[in-house]
Amino acid sequence: MEGFFITGTDTDVGKTLVSAWLMTHLDANYWKPVQAGVDPETDSATVRRLAEIPPERILPEAYVLEEAIAPHEAARRAGIEIQMAKLVPPSTDRPLVAEGAGGLLVPLNNEAYMADLAIDLHLPVILVARSTLGTINHTLLSLESIRRRGLALAGVVINGPETPHNRAAIERYGKVAVIAEIPWLDEVNRSTLQAIEPELDLIKLARS
Repeated sequence: MEGFFITGTDTDVGKTLVSAWLMTHLDANYWKPVQAGVDPETDSATVRRLAEIPPERILPEAYVLEEAIAPHEAARRAGIEIQMAKLVPPSTDRPLVAEGAGGLLVPLNNEAYMADLAIDLHLPVILVARSTLGTINHTLLSLESIRRRGLALAGVVINGPETPHNRAAIERYGKVAVIAEIPWLDEVNRSTLQAIEPELDLIKLARS
């Protein structure tokens, strides 16, 4: 299976935005295996709205949990346990953009983390990072976790105002390529996302 697993250095770093951006550049399907939080809308709905893609390009979630908290706790409060065996993407003849919840070490249940799902999916990882203060430490820690688990790393996408010294530090100390930088956008839609060109060949990366 070709595509990407999208994870972040933290919550609210822009994983869903990056997923929508990827969907404007790839003839792919989108999948959110575990959705925690449905207000005001799910991440699947956000990606479909921002990327302006038909509904059949959005694959159904394995779990949709009401509360916008860590998946293991959202599941516990819903009276269920997330089963790894159920986190299998529907069959697709397109590349897959799979978006995780939070970062790699967010628990899914009493034993498994989001990183374990990334391992199971065998997709190259795109790490989404902020551009602002604190990002160097968070990004380097996440890169260390990715490599320690033997995950294929496609690269980093940086969200936020242009901060050249932070990008340079991430590239130098993290020994990683930056796929794109997504600035603050006055309006987010398919056109503004598609106008942000990737700095690397996404098709090639999706097959790594």
